[in-house]
Amino acid sequence: MGAAQIVFLVGLASLIVAMALRKNVMIPAVLATFATALAYSGSVPNAIMSVFRATITSGTALFEIFIVIAAVTSMLAAMRAIGSDEVMVRPVSRWMVNGRVAYIVLFVFTYFLSLFFWPTPALALIGAVLLPAAIKVGLPPLGAAVVLAISGQGMSIASDYVIGLAPSISASGAGVPADDIADRALVISLIVGITAAVLAYFLTVRRRMRTDAVPGTDPIGGTGHPPGGVGGTPAGPAAGFAPSPDVAVSPTATDVLDEELPGFEDDGTRITDRPTLTRAWAIGVPAAFVAVLVYMLVGRFTDLVPWEDGAGASLVGGTAIILMALVTVTSRRSDALEFCATHFIDGLSYAFKAMGIILPVAGFVYIGIPDYSGAILGLDDDTTGPAFLFDTVERVQPYIPDNGVFVALSMLFIGMAVGLDGSGWAGLPLTGGLAAALAPQSGMDTATLAAIAQNGATWTGGGTLVIWSSLVVVAGFCRIPVAELVRHLVVPVMAGLLLATGAAVVIW
Repeated sequence: MGAAQIVFLVGLASLIVAMALRKNVMIPAVLATFATALAYSGSVPNAIMSVFRATITSGTALFEIFIVIAAVTSMLAAMRAIGSDEVMVRPVSRWMVNGRVAYIVLFVFTYFLSLFFWPTPALALIGAVLLPAAIKVGLPPLGAAVVLAISGQGMSIASDYVIGLAPSISASGAGVPADDIADRALVISLIVGITAAVLAYFLTVRRRMRTDAVPGTDPIGGTGHPPGGVGGTPAGPAAGFAPSPDVAVSPTATDVLDEELPGFEDDGTRITDRPTLTRAWAIGVPAAFVAVLVYMLVGRFTDLVPWEDGAGASLVGGTAIILMALVTVTSRRSDALEFCATHFIDGLSYAFKAMGIILPVAGFVYIGIPDYSGAILGLDDDTTGPAFLFDTVERVQPYIPDNGVFVALSMLFIGMAVGLDGSGWAGLPLTGGLAAALAPQSGMDTATLAAIAQNGATWTGGGTLVIWSSLVVVAGFCRIPVAELVRHLVVPVMAGLLLATGAAVVIW
């Protein structure tokens, strides 16, 4: 084992330790990249340049992620300016006739809304309208928080099936089609989510279900947007209801994103006198995304329409940008050009705040994968880059049992370990690379192992199992302590992950 490979392994261990200690992993990633490049080339200037090239390489590979986030966020900001976002979700509140039905409605609607708009923006809509209605008909705040976390922070983002960014990140390290990982991650996430939701209902929610209404609630929610947004704990009660006196307030989290979603601030530029236009886009936007979903499914599973691997992100992103422009043009005819640019810039700023930390971390992981390491280390185009990660796995393979169940469980716990950073996605290039290295010996395919690890990382850090993740936003909206929420999620989610991993071994 060469010096560069040893340094790479030490750097890898430092990242995992930093994640476990809930620390930011940027500095360990940068130092590990520098040290690995220095040990390989022996040149300090080349090592310095490798740090920059690693970030550029990962940015090139993952830039699609930032554009899609910017596109969807800018579209929601345009809708929020005319109130279409609230009108879009308000009719669902009428389906909530009692606490049990509210639990199911929140579970289903949060899942589908989060698939298209991602959990945190979706949570802003739900917290303003649906959450007060669910509380009013008897769903306890803890029950609402549990179902929101399982459906949105866990199940929807673990597969990221519509936008497809998580499978793309995993595929960048695994070297397999992103669609293969997405299909498997979808099945696994559904098994985990349904199992967790059922167990949580019987273990927690049913015992706390109340039939009396909560004073101070509005059955269809308020019209004001809840404070907070992307990751900071809301500064006050969720719009439309007040917590009971014995409910402790979730602590403020300063290590999660603390910027509001674009469009939350009301600077006097909101349009409130165009109800017909508001209703039209409240119907038109979801209809457009349903059409996108139908096209994606037809393209993936039939030959009726053209389809390419990983095209989902481009299709969703392009649709969001076009819708943002149309909403803005129809609502602000005189200054649409300026507001379109503002919405997109705000969305792009939010995207980099949300996902920027992935770049240096992914850059370090990529230096151990031959498809990227040559460019990072400045090697000639016709020179194959080193494979520190794969070489390491090959050395320890003789000591790994040739058992698919053992390897699958190992990938699950590795995924959960890298998810301890509180995001769940920073380590996906690493788990993808490990999946590619372990698949031949285990008798399982790479896509399945990558999907298992992706679920483990996302359910942990995305998050449902760590209090320093965006789970704090869910707790803040529902006005319960985030530690209590995690305590009621651990058993259902872990049971679901173990069951889904076993099912993956049997199915694939």
